[in-house]
Order: sequence, then C-alpha cells, then structure tokens
Amino acid sequence: MNSIIERFSKYLENIEYPKDKCFWNIKGRIKNSNSIYKFDVRNMFKINEKQIGQKFRIDTKADKMVLETKNEWIILDLKELVEYGKKNKLKKVYLDDLLSKLEWNIVLPK
Repeated sequence: MNSIIERFSKYLENIEYPKDKCFWNIKGRIKNSNSIYKFDVRNMFKINEKQIGQKFRIDTKADKMVLETKNEWIILDLKELVEYGKKNKLKKVYLDDLLSKLEWNIVLPK
C-alpha cells in the first residue's frame, strides 16, 4: 500500500521533498490553486477505543496540516490552529470544532 505522503501527492503539483530533516513532509501546490505550501502529512494514531488523533509541533516549518479520512483530505492552516489553541488555552482540539471555527481549511474529496 502507498504511504500517506504518496496518496496525498496525487492532489499536488510542483512537488518538492525536504532535503534535510525538518518538520514538513511534502511541498507543492494543490491542483487548481495558486499557492505553494509545505505540508505536514502523517498518519493519525489511536488515542483510545473511540478516538484517533494527530500531534503537531508549535515550532513546525510546515504551513498546513493534512488529515486523511476514508473519503476526504482535510487541510488545516497550522498558524491559525496554533493561534486558536493559544487564544482558547487548549491542548486538545476536535476536528469538527476546527472545521467550524477556523477560517482557513480545505476539504478535498478523494
């Protein structure tokens, strides 16, 4: 099976990969868009029997975080996510809340 980075790369153009160890996995332009971003693309992990999650670094060099669901790719702006978490003093956030409360997010159907 392809890695999550390989699966997501099919939605990008002008692809680059990091040359040394940094906190992003792939850089490119989402097809039919104008901007080039650095994406943090990693598999989510099981938190408990009913929840899956993803961690991220505040000092990341990535612009966007990519989450994969069965039918969609969800792309969140990391700067906005960090600011939202700091403003609301949150250490844990829920995806449904982020999709409704953050201004910058993209949902790409598979």
